[in-house]
Amino acid sequence: MFRRWYLVLAALVLAAVPAAADIQPHALFSEGMVLQQGKRVPIWGTGGAGETAVVEFQGKTWKVSDNPTKAGDWTVWLENLQPGGPFPMTISGYSGDKKLNTIELKEVYVGEVWVCSGQSNMEWPVRLSADPEKTIANARNPMLRLYTVPKKVSAKPTTDLVGTWKECTPESVANFSAVGYFFGRDLQAALKVPVGLIHTSWGGTPAEAWTSRAALEAEPKLKYLMENFDKGIADYPKLLEAHKAALEQHKGLVEKAKAEGKPAPPAPRAPVNPALHFQSPSVLYNGMLTCVMPYGIRGAIWYQGESNAGRAYEYRQLFPLMINNWRAAWHQGDFPFLFVQLAPFMAIQKEPGESTWAELREAQLLTAKTLKHTGMAVITDVGDERDIHPKWKEPVGARLALAARGIAYGEPIVHSGPVFDSMKVEGNKAILSFKHVGDGLVAKGGPLTGFTIAGEDRKFHNAEAEIVEDKVVVSCPRVDKPVAVRFGWANYPVVNLWNKNGLPASPFRTDDWPGLTQPKQ
Repeated sequence: MFRRWYLVLAALVLAAVPAAADIQPHALFSEGMVLQQGKRVPIWGTGGAGETAVVEFQGKTWKVSDNPTKAGDWTVWLENLQPGGPFPMTISGYSGDKKLNTIELKEVYVGEVWVCSGQSNMEWPVRLSADPEKTIANARNPMLRLYTVPKKVSAKPTTDLVGTWKECTPESVANFSAVGYFFGRDLQAALKVPVGLIHTSWGGTPAEAWTSRAALEAEPKLKYLMENFDKGIADYPKLLEAHKAALEQHKGLVEKAKAEGKPAPPAPRAPVNPALHFQSPSVLYNGMLTCVMPYGIRGAIWYQGESNAGRAYEYRQLFPLMINNWRAAWHQGDFPFLFVQLAPFMAIQKEPGESTWAELREAQLLTAKTLKHTGMAVITDVGDERDIHPKWKEPVGARLALAARGIAYGEPIVHSGPVFDSMKVEGNKAILSFKHVGDGLVAKGGPLTGFTIAGEDRKFHNAEAEIVEDKVVVSCPRVDKPVAVRFGWANYPVVNLWNKNGLPASPFRTDDWPGLTQPKQ
């Protein structure tokens, strides 16, 4: 009898004591990873409450007990890391003086880490880009490491992640982001340190999908996005019931068509569940960004905008909001954020007209002008009338790498093409001044193209333009008193103004007249 009660009591006591759990690092902290140099770098993971994680790296030891903000989580902060690699790293878990487990990583690098995000033109892989065989064959680089975040939709922020760091090889690069690869390749060659790329993108996605609920709700003109999302979720069960009823009705229609020898009518389309749809606001921020925050990074590159072109005027507010949202959530200051202006697309129009894609490019240009530590790669020479995914991704990555070298690393190089600065009118001529002229302006391949000019009637005409020193003089016989000039204002701009340093000028307009996407007052 006594022995039976003793065993029961012992079992109860053991049940009341939390079982020790091995310390486990987050999936990002694995073989082949790159840690950011020059910053205070976090390493985090899971374990039992009260346990201690100890990290040994580059001859130093760091340790910390469980994070008080969430029992069972831990974060160790590393500092003053020296670039290079591979270095060994040991992560051990302790409960008091008792060692629970040890994880040994043999390949850890220290250098520069960048996030690569956006929609399909960022997702577009090397194997589907121009000249893939040559690119893939020459891609081997142990100092370039690649990590791809799996696609995931979530209505709430997530922390779990599945994936591995991969050395850049012909095998690993084929399905990796082409823009990301070319950016990382050029950056690594210039900086001579390891470079890590965290690729997290999804084709067809709007910027609000990559922005947090809190950020969207805090903006009066954007909170409707979350309100519509919540309403869609609330309405979804009713739509499902209606769909079930429609399916039952469809069965009868199919039988009737069969009896009459007629083709069966199409089945009713199932309703979309907003909570599971990749274009819904905040769902990719929750599913594909919070899981890598706050990994130590230098900055981010971004290629997106096509999905927001129909709301280009709104993008003026949404895009900077998203950037600031990322910066606040990452807790690494106003890190460099470099993005790609939309490529030319759709049929070339010979006469001046309005354009939603031109308005989206303008929203991107305004962001680059007003938000600090941002940069924009202009790719007016890399487009395809019939393909929204132009295959030449190498110049895109190259221009992003130039922007990084100039903005993130402070190299004294020309990293931007000409950007419109001011206009003055003398008689029937408009004289335009630019920033980022570098070694001077040049018309690439012939006389300047892509300029239009308007008078007080606000009607634009194709214009003649010429470079005079570092300015562009624009005129048209049909406009006696110029009021406004536009350059490359089209879905597919045909333009050739560059600087002599090999970078094209951004499309722009000097007027602020209401466009296609600006809400009517």
